[in-house]
Amino acid sequence: MKTAFALLLCTVLVAPAFGQVPWEPDQIAPGRYVIDTKETLVRYGTIHMGFTEFWGTFPGATGTLEIDPKNISAASLEVKVPISQVETTNRELNHELFSDEFFDAEKYPNMQFVSTKVERTGPKSAKVTGNLSMHGVTKPVTLEVTLTGAGPNAFSKVPTIGFKATGTVKRSDFGVGKYVPIVSDETTITISAAFEKQ
Repeated sequence: MKTAFALLLCTVLVAPAFGQVPWEPDQIAPGRYVIDTKETLVRYGTIHMGFTEFWGTFPGATGTLEIDPKNISAASLEVKVPISQVETTNRELNHELFSDEFFDAEKYPNMQFVSTKVERTGPKSAKVTGNLSMHGVTKPVTLEVTLTGAGPNAFSKVPTIGFKATGTVKRSDFGVGKYVPIVSDETTITISAAFEKQ
């Protein structure tokens, strides 16, 4: 009975918030937003032995976004991702990725992306070009970004915007090309990010 009552109470209190009409892109308040670390995830994918796609994730991202929906080209993005938290389904591989055979996380503890150009490509999409620094190497990377949602957070009421971004890099360009071509050099990047207004 207590569990049923708790579920009913949660439905009554929370459902209206979830029923709010989401903001359209031009309704987003301009200003500075910070990454909601616990709601943001960076994923990479490679093709393993030519048979299957293998994924790994990097939690713990931090960063900022300056945005004005009426002047998207002036937007700026800076994101830092800790290497030490890399996670796969294989603990032995986690250790190997952390080691100097791959990311060398003790020497290069973070990867960082800093935008240099933002181009709006549609009502809810943009192309974001920037410099990706990883393993002591900095290279330009372009991300295809889509707005997935915007509005007040249902619990905190803080204005929040969410994006999905995808891109491709060659890992050998950053000095982490071990096992190429058994494991593909071309690596996909998929980012799901939430930003909260300061």
